[in-house]
Amino acid sequence: MKSTYRVLALLIAVGVLVQAMAIALGWFTAIKDVDDGLVIDKNYEGNFGHSLHGTVGMMVIPLLAILLLIVSFFAGIAGGVKWAAIVFGLVALQIALAFLAFGVPALGALHGANALALLAVAGLAGRRAAGQPTGAPASEAVV
Repeated sequence: MKSTYRVLALLIAVGVLVQAMAIALGWFTAIKDVDDGLVIDKNYEGNFGHSLHGTVGMMVIPLLAILLLIVSFFAGIAGGVKWAAIVFGLVALQIALAFLAFGVPALGALHGANALALLAVAGLAGRRAAGQPTGAPASEAVV
């Protein structure tokens, strides 16, 4: 279970990286398309980068966060439940900020900053799981 916890946490961190890459792809593609004559108006539905960002952000990362939280109860990692809950909370906040930013675009900056926090916390959770000796009681875990 420790390995599963570690892999899930690190997959969330990688997912955040994929998110950054996808949104950059989406907007650089949109800029190129505008330069080529595309008009972006209320009917514009985005491109592959936007779709990938939406799918990974609304389906893949939340599913991984839920699985990480569930696994955390069985992994026997000191602080594992706490870190999984923080990851889950940051994912929930990320989704809320995404929806709120459509009405208040300035919140998009917090969406970006929260993504960096999620990357750091998920990476930390994965490292903590990797640093705990196999078979050690949770009270003797590496801090």
